[in-house]
Amino acid sequence: MKKLIALFMLSGILMFPVTTKAQDAESQDSAAVETTEVVEAAPTEPAIVDDEVIAEEQGFHQVIKEKFIEGDPTFMSPVLICLILGLAVALERIVTLNLSTTNTKKLLSKVEAALEQGGIEAAKDVTKNTKGPVASIFTQGLMRYTEGIEMVEKSIIAYGSVEMGRLEKGLVWISLFISLAPMLGFMGTVIGMIGAFDAIEAAGDISPSLVAGGIKIALLTTVAGLIVAIILQLFYNYLVSKIDSLVNDMEDASISLVDVLVKHKLSK
Repeated sequence: MKKLIALFMLSGILMFPVTTKAQDAESQDSAAVETTEVVEAAPTEPAIVDDEVIAEEQGFHQVIKEKFIEGDPTFMSPVLICLILGLAVALERIVTLNLSTTNTKKLLSKVEAALEQGGIEAAKDVTKNTKGPVASIFTQGLMRYTEGIEMVEKSIIAYGSVEMGRLEKGLVWISLFISLAPMLGFMGTVIGMIGAFDAIEAAGDISPSLVAGGIKIALLTTVAGLIVAIILQLFYNYLVSKIDSLVNDMEDASISLVDVLVKHKLSK
């Protein structure tokens, strides 16, 4: 009997670690299953997309294109044409005026050196081979040298007015587009508001959805016209300041040329 009890005790001691390990394995498996179920049951949060990020991804060009279409191409196209034509004239004037800029001090020194070495004809060759309105005025003044200093002064003043008119060429068109672009924008505004009131009249009820489209067109065309006018106004002011600078250089250089001719005549 004692041997049987000892045998049962020994078998129980031997089976206890196996049972414990099995229970531990079952508990781990059940925990893994519960974790898997929790993970599977966890709802996925919807991705939040920021409108500003979308706007940045679209790009400035795409935004402008969308606003152009929303503003109705019928009203936005004339405003765009004003911008294109105005910029074309402004860029042409900028290039022309920059090419017309002359170093008057250097030109005067060359003319004076030519007068001392080769006379009037040598000075004419110097001015004829130099580009710009100042050189053209010098050429006209030197051509009248034989008729006296008074005729030289009159010739310089008369031809200076001609050169000033050439410098101001095209500014009237830029001024026209500056005035025309906002007018076309305001016309789109008025037409858009008329369409909004027509929609209200047809529906017999005032609803935001009815008037929103017409008001949006009105605002977009107005903004477009004002933006075009602002851009062209900046170019216009730059051109005016550039022309004023060139005219001042012409006047100073003309006075200096007369002084050089008087000095040359007295030295002879």
